[in-house]
Amino acid sequence: QVQLVESGGGLVQAGGSLRLSCAASGTIFSIHSMGWYRQAPGKQRELVATVTSGGTTNYADSVKGRFTISADNAKNTVYLQMNSLKPEDTAVYYCNILATTRWFDKPNEYWGQGTQVTVSS
Repeated sequence: QVQLVESGGGLVQAGGSLRLSCAASGTIFSIHSMGWYRQAPGKQRELVATVTSGGTTNYADSVKGRFTISADNAKNTVYLQMNSLKPEDTAVYYCNILATTRWFDKPNEYWGQGTQVTVSS
């Protein structure tokens, strides 16, 4: 079993910053990628940013230049630094990892429970 524990959400004014963290634990053989997704009320879940085990990053156009994803592979932890926050960034943010629990397994997706980020205008 793999568990993801997120932290760092909250309420912030527009223009402010927040840092999200997500720590993965359990039976993990290797992590292929880690990332963040978000879901606003009435909308579909969307990709925010991902980082591969090799360090390649990918961002949604809406957050480029404002958000930075990073990972501590030794700690199986991924971070999302969010700067210049806008009201439209308000959503529940979910941590996601693509990992294998045994060397011969195909990678599976795992999700955190979500953390609320609210940006007031």
